[in-house]
Amino acid sequence: MNVVVLVKQIPDPEALVAIGGDGVSLDIEQKFAMNLFDEFAIEEALRIKAKHAGKVKVITLGSRKAIEALRTGIAMGADEAVLLEDEAFLAGDGYATALVLSRAIAKEPFDIILCGRQAIDDDRGEVGPMVAQFLGLPHVGGILKLDVADGRAVAEVAVEGGKETVEVQLPALFTAQKGLNEPRVPLITGVMRAMKAQIARATAADLGLATAQAGRPGSKVKVVQYSPPKKKPAVQIIPGAPREAAIEAVRILMDVERVL
Repeated sequence: MNVVVLVKQIPDPEALVAIGGDGVSLDIEQKFAMNLFDEFAIEEALRIKAKHAGKVKVITLGSRKAIEALRTGIAMGADEAVLLEDEAFLAGDGYATALVLSRAIAKEPFDIILCGRQAIDDDRGEVGPMVAQFLGLPHVGGILKLDVADGRAVAEVAVEGGKETVEVQLPALFTAQKGLNEPRVPLITGVMRAMKAQIARATAADLGLATAQAGRPGSKVKVVQYSPPKKKPAVQIIPGAPREAAIEAVRILMDVERVL
């Protein structure tokens, strides 16, 4: 059973993010972490491997810095890791990213693809389903349980007011969410193995992609402008006894704010 896990390195939740001077880019503090939901995907892949043998391959698209996320996957127990690194991949949207990932996945036979339900930096949840579409595979999103046997998979997903059970033929793609499992903490032996592991790399040429198909040129969504959120108005404290303060508050709401 060969399982491919798609992961993403995202800005650390505590990293500082500011709008760039050009208004269409972001200046992000150089603090990064693996996407939370991808950890559930890796853990599930490792559990499938433990039951059915085979191998787990972790793939990410990004800069050289993204190797850290791949090494985390290897430290947890993944067998192989591939970094999709090329200037042609820069500034791509979900569509362009999914196209590149699907080409990389298709290079070798696989049975299951797992990835996080969404990346918590942009929260769009679009790449996984689009990878499935590019590969012509069934897709089950936000799984809470996964059982694999005899070339088929039975997944449990949360729906409004309950849960739904879905059965699909393999190969298929599943997106993981919190509640699927409890990701393991890598052992020191796994960390040491990850530090020594050779990370394979692939470029646009390796994947048979033209420059116009990837990155910003291949994107369907164009960023026009980033705008900061509106600042909250300052809090106004009304002094005095409760009765007088209440009367003054009503006056402000009626005469100043005109909401009453």
